[in-house]
Amino acid sequence: MYNWDFYTVFQSFDLFWHGLLTTFLYTIGSIGFGIVIGLVTAFARLSKWRLLRGAARTYQEVFRCTPLLVQIMWAYYALPMLLGISIPNWIAGLATLSLYVGSFYGEIFRGGINAIDKGQREAAMAVGMSGGQAMRHIIMPQAVKKMLPAFINQSVIQVKNTSLLYAISIAELTYMTYIVNSETYRPLESYSIAAIMYFAMLFPLTQFADYFERRMRRSD
Repeated sequence: MYNWDFYTVFQSFDLFWHGLLTTFLYTIGSIGFGIVIGLVTAFARLSKWRLLRGAARTYQEVFRCTPLLVQIMWAYYALPMLLGISIPNWIAGLATLSLYVGSFYGEIFRGGINAIDKGQREAAMAVGMSGGQAMRHIIMPQAVKKMLPAFINQSVIQVKNTSLLYAISIAELTYMTYIVNSETYRPLESYSIAAIMYFAMLFPLTQFADYFERRMRRSD
């Protein structure tokens, strides 16, 4: 029978906290950059310019159709060989996470905007609004409501995606759990604590997403 020994692992609990903080920072940072990238991508996909639409779609397909772990490894190990410069692991990690989630946000934003009846834009412009004003005051407030559940769900996935940064030695939660395990030789306790910490972060977000989606359905 296995003898649990959390005491030995808890002596390195400061490493777990450091990893959790790093995970949180990379999540917030990549989501922030991803929102900007997603908005630019969404509006590019909705543009009248075929070249712009094609470039945005190509970017989305590349990042959505290749594994994130491969993208991270490519950005850190292969890209510096092409550019002839050294790229710090934190820049490679944050940039890749941001571009990856931005490709999904772009599709979520585009879908939310397309879900609004085109007649509302036409009506807004008929009363003297510009295209930008119609988008800002009429379309986007309604689109946000429709896209928020999918946005929250994708953001929850992004928290889990940060665990792949261990591959380039970024000290997020999974990597620090590996360090604790290598020091204590208690893999069951170490990874159980990491799983509990991930669950504590993600469960409230998933519940909020479900709650908001139910409210939106009732309001519809």
